[in-house]
Amino acid sequence: MNLDYCDISELQRTVASGLGEGQRLLSRAKRGWVWNQMFVLEEFSGPDPILVGRLHTDLDVGSKNIKYVLAGEGAGTIFAINELTGDIHAMKRLDREEKAEYTLTAQVVNADTDEPLEPPSEFIIKVQDINDNPPQFIEGPYRASVPEMSPVGTPVTRVTATDADDPVYGNSAKLVYSILEGQPYFSVDPNSATIKIALHGMDREMREEYLVVIQAKDMGGHMGGLSGTTTVTITLTDINDNPPKFSKSLYEFIIPEDLPTGKMGGKVKANDRDIGENAKSTYSVIEGNDQGVFEIVTDPQTQEGLLRLKKPLDYESKRAYTLKVEATNVRFEPSSGGPFKDTATVKIVVEDADEPPVFSKPMYSLEVNENAPINTVIGTVNARDPDSTGSSVRYFIDRHTDLERQFNINVDDGKITLAKPLDRETDMWHNITVTATEVRNHSQISRAIVAIRVMDINDNAPEFATEYEAFLCENGKPGQVIQTVSAVDKDDPIQGHYFDYRLVPEMLNNPNFTIKNNQDNSISVLAKHDTFRRQKQEMYFLPIIVTDNGNPPMSSTNTLTIRVCGCSKDGIVQSCNVEAYVLPIGLSMGALIAILACIILLLVIVVLFVTLRRHKNEPLIIKDDEDVRENIIRYDDEGGGEEDTEAFDIATLQNPDGINGYLPRKDIKPDLQFMPRAGQHSGPNGVDVDEFINVRLHEADNDPTAPPYDSIQIYGYEGRGSIAGSLSSLETASSDSDQNYDYLREWGPRFRRLGELYSVGESDRET
Repeated sequence: MNLDYCDISELQRTVASGLGEGQRLLSRAKRGWVWNQMFVLEEFSGPDPILVGRLHTDLDVGSKNIKYVLAGEGAGTIFAINELTGDIHAMKRLDREEKAEYTLTAQVVNADTDEPLEPPSEFIIKVQDINDNPPQFIEGPYRASVPEMSPVGTPVTRVTATDADDPVYGNSAKLVYSILEGQPYFSVDPNSATIKIALHGMDREMREEYLVVIQAKDMGGHMGGLSGTTTVTITLTDINDNPPKFSKSLYEFIIPEDLPTGKMGGKVKANDRDIGENAKSTYSVIEGNDQGVFEIVTDPQTQEGLLRLKKPLDYESKRAYTLKVEATNVRFEPSSGGPFKDTATVKIVVEDADEPPVFSKPMYSLEVNENAPINTVIGTVNARDPDSTGSSVRYFIDRHTDLERQFNINVDDGKITLAKPLDRETDMWHNITVTATEVRNHSQISRAIVAIRVMDINDNAPEFATEYEAFLCENGKPGQVIQTVSAVDKDDPIQGHYFDYRLVPEMLNNPNFTIKNNQDNSISVLAKHDTFRRQKQEMYFLPIIVTDNGNPPMSSTNTLTIRVCGCSKDGIVQSCNVEAYVLPIGLSMGALIAILACIILLLVIVVLFVTLRRHKNEPLIIKDDEDVRENIIRYDDEGGGEEDTEAFDIATLQNPDGINGYLPRKDIKPDLQFMPRAGQHSGPNGVDVDEFINVRLHEADNDPTAPPYDSIQIYGYEGRGSIAGSLSSLETASSDSDQNYDYLREWGPRFRRLGELYSVGESDRET
């Protein structure tokens, strides 16, 4: 099968004759040609179909009906074929940027049977690029920065544009850059798109930000090419090219002389047109501050110089100061030759103020002997008014520092005297505060500390360092050291302590003990013989006189207790009591303890036995299930029966106060008071009592748990004078069922059991 295409020889002749006619031919038929089974077709966007080529077969088909079939990429959608003529048309827009080529196959088949008449032929349709895409700045808009005062030609930044057209065919993708806005400050390289400084001396303080418009044009920048633009915002960064400058050349301040040190007396400010670290400055005083009265520091927030007082001012000694201060940049450019700086003059006038008195010394140290007499002058403090007027001063002691009022001070001359005797052994130091106040202005007060040291005198006698108790072995040897004794003295002499030890005069010829000086303020007590026995004398008392070296010397008598003990052969104390002689039969201490334990155990058993017997013989027992008003007396002997009239006395049931209906209780003292219950009036014949007894007898006879005792005594009389009234129901007009005994629980534990008994009685009655 032959592939026939539209001939381009006519197009070539037209182009040779004139470009305008060739363009008309392109608009009418487009261009198409083939090399080695390849169509080359320019991309287009028109609405009308474009003829790509024509298929033609060389076979002798005779009378057969044939048709052309197209298959492959875009067949039937982008490309269509005329089945009869074999013409191939492009039906849709072809865009090289979407797809650059298509591969298709063509074949001749029988129109009736679709039987292939020859093998399929493959060909390629390649879309040829045209300049239909403008350049684009994908990363725009841009921001860049460059230091101010940069030299001409300094690179700032680089921009990049892209073109979607084919870079290998023609000049459709060849870009050329130019600057549309931003002259004369900046320029752009047409090929590399590098933006550079174009003007010398660009100062940030004059203008900080610039807007530059860059254009990219394809077709090598020739006419007819497409273009795109972007913006570049360029900021000039600061360099330290401006010195600090004081707003004034002369500053004047008035500072009161009582301004505390460290406080601010004034501010100065050096302005810098730079920003950030380049605008920071440090301040210093370079002249007029020889005595170091002032200092100047930088406020990190406001960049101001704060003039502060370093030493106190004194109006009377100096009333004015003239200082020269300097402001210096912290950072500097190496090319500038050194840091920028500026100076200004500061004049300070000291203002007079009423100052408090000033002590001659901030702290006084005085000494006084202990036990010095009252009104002894210890020392003197002195204060003066530093003002030129010179007010008089009065002195006082701050009693918060002298709570016991041990010292006094003369208000006029400041002499400190003793008000109470002092004891060094109690307090060695006394720290008091003395105040000085101006007579004309009492609010002006100064304070000074006075440390008073109490000096020692020999007023304490030495004594033993501790309460010694020595132990002497019976088998000790003569000359054996029994105890080493030392002494202490509360006094503290300058030359130190030295103690002299001796026995009391009546003990100088002591036959048992002697003492030896150890030359270190201690002595050793020695035994004179080895015949000490516990059975003869168990304990010895040795009085010793201790004297110090003070003036006058002080002494005291101390007694050393020496106990005779039994010791082992090695001299180790084993026992210091006389048990061996108290128990001649040779019983040991363990055996003695065992015997004592047995005796104590027997005593405990006897006591328990006696206690149980006493509880068993108790005559009165209150039964829990009986009314608390009934006291049953149990006898071990049997009663006489009904004929025994002596065991039952009806007279005991008669209450002389029952007629009044108020039966006071004297055996209890309730917390609450209740209204007394109205008692029943007993008749002269005692019928109510008989009925009560009969009821009780009937209950006892029918109660299988009741004891078979023939003798019972019931006492209805409960005494007089009780504020709680009678608890008996013998003489009350109401029945027990009408009574509520819960209040008895509130009277305490002693009445809680009584309330429970009444409640049990009511429940039994209801049953």
